[in-house]
Amino acid sequence: MEVPGATGDTALRREDVIRVLDGCYDPCCEDRRISVVDMGLVEGVEVGGGRVGIRLLLTSGWCPFAARLMETIRERVGRLPGVEEVEVEVVWDPVWSPERMSEAAREKLRLPLERLLPLREARLGRGGGR
Repeated sequence: MEVPGATGDTALRREDVIRVLDGCYDPCCEDRRISVVDMGLVEGVEVGGGRVGIRLLLTSGWCPFAARLMETIRERVGRLPGVEEVEVEVVWDPVWSPERMSEAAREKLRLPLERLLPLREARLGRGGGR
């Protein structure tokens, strides 16, 4: 996506947009406070004048919350001073993969061994290890 008039001389900066995106959550990850930035969903951000273009990856083409997520991003980025228009475009190349996640996101999604072992023991005790 190309934002006409995109230059580096505007008061609105790409870093400002990224900071706002760091507070936007896919509804599936909101309870763990994993932002779209930490999930690796942001493929690109362009700022030009009062226009912001955001290229967004989805973890799946079947994501039931995509429209809600895009609306949240438009709304929150649109609150930044100087923003007149926000365009969010879903892109499929590259394909999202777990390698795109930040280490912080990986840690939040990791199940600690101390929680996993009792589940394993309960499973073995009830189901005979199946």
